[in-house]
Amino acid sequence: MKRRRRLACAAAFAVLVATLVDDATAPSAIKHPRPSFVLVLAGVIAAALLALAPRIRSGVVALGAGLAAGGALATLLSGLAWAGGVPDPLLADGIAFNLADLAIAAGDASLVIGVCAHAWMNRADLTRPVSADP
Repeated sequence: MKRRRRLACAAAFAVLVATLVDDATAPSAIKHPRPSFVLVLAGVIAAALLALAPRIRSGVVALGAGLAAGGALATLLSGLAWAGGVPDPLLADGIAFNLADLAIAAGDASLVIGVCAHAWMNRADLTRPVSADP
């Protein structure tokens, strides 16, 4: 589990740094204001992902959790650092976004794929009764 936790934390840190550097160096006139509760929720979700997902014996799940957590932490810190709103320096077909948004999408996709693959490979365990022993 330590290796999966390190993988998740390293991915989260890489996304966090890349997003903050990109937001700071690529000025954007487009900013998304985020209410305080959204920023708090982003921090709670990131902490839950980093604490719980590595318990599943899957590197794909750990990586997905790290990507999504890094995106959530980057949203939190960007929202705090840029009081006018989270900068969105990337534009595609009239949609503005930043690296954190891409990391969250990639992380969520990895989480879903990883959990489904893990469940499929361990499907016999899904029907085994849980013991009452502590």
